Amino acid sequence: MATPHHNSALHAPALSAAYPMAKPGYGKRSAPDQQARTRHDFALLPTRERYVAGFVDHLPDGAAMSVKTLAKQLPLYGQQAISTALTALSVAGHLRRVRCPVVGAGDETRWVFRTFWSRTARDNEWWNTYLATEKAAQAAAPAQEASVRDTAPPPPPPTPEGPGAERPRTEQATEPTPVPHQRTPDRAPDTEPAPPAPDAEPHASEAGRSPAYLALARLGRDDHRLTLSADDCATLEPQAAQWLARGVSVDYLTSALTAGLPAKVDSPVGLLRRRLTDKIPPRLPTAGSPPAASPAPARRLLMECTDCGRPGQPEALPDGLCRPCRESHSGSVGEENLPHPADIADVKAHMNNLRDLLKPV
Repeated sequence: MATPHHNSALHAPALSAAYPMAKPGYGKRSAPDQQARTRHDFALLPTRERYVAGFVDHLPDGAAMSVKTLAKQLPLYGQQAISTALTALSVAGHLRRVRCPVVGAGDETRWVFRTFWSRTARDNEWWNTYLATEKAAQAAAPAQEASVRDTAPPPPPPTPEGPGAERPRTEQATEPTPVPHQRTPDRAPDTEPAPPAPDAEPHASEAGRSPAYLALARLGRDDHRLTLSADDCATLEPQAAQWLARGVSVDYLTSALTAGLPAKVDSPVGLLRRRLTDKIPPRLPTAGSPPAASPAPARRLLMECTDCGRPGQPEALPDGLCRPCRESHSGSVGEENLPHPADIADVKAHMNNLRDLLKPV
């Protein structure tokens, strides 16, 4: 004796752990702001659509949503029936198929395909608004998987093993200790190797200087007429930095300051200050930087017809169907194409006349 089920939706088969997941760039995506799952979901849909909707609703994000895959998992219906059910779910506002361009390595553009699913039925206005947002584009784009090289922890520092490995560390610790003892009158010649230590300070300070300061400091080495002191370089550094900020290179700055020098320069700092002020170039974009007036193109989703897969803007595909598929699904024919009753009567009379002619005499 059959047991009645009071639930309006049919029981979908239980999901197995081996349900196929889609390839990267494909599969199911859940729409936001859905109502909580209840036993009365999809109660207004026909039996077949309730069965398919209950199964799709329990699929995880990223699951394969092709007609062939769903038909393998749903034994009650074939591929044609599943395709028709998905079309009906699209018209009911539960499903939309989209494609999105994604720029990969080397500016290579490829398309990813997603199937957005909503347990709560949505109208065309809601779908069009949601698919036009950046949130929908980010949900459709494939997630970038972190490589093992990026996620792997850094290797630990090598630890010395054995007594032989500790000797360099003890020698480095004892190396600075003899230095103070060498500063004695009777061992004055031994202090001659010490000057490299003060020489390291200019190199350390030079590494922290700006390119503008270093360019001014090198002018005196290229031409003795433009020899500047440290204070002069610090005074002219802001003006030289303005040149570099306008997109010119250090070589351009040097050639502009050293070109056409007089035979004798009484005040190098005065001459360079005047040239930095009078010859400042116009502002140019830095090499390799994109122009500020060309923002990155907004990534927008293209909707696909649920039945035939024809792409188009969401506004051009109401109910997720193109115009031919929508007319075929609704079964509506324009009133202008309906035959006139008089024409129907004429056709019937003509057919009766043909039958009479075919009768044997």
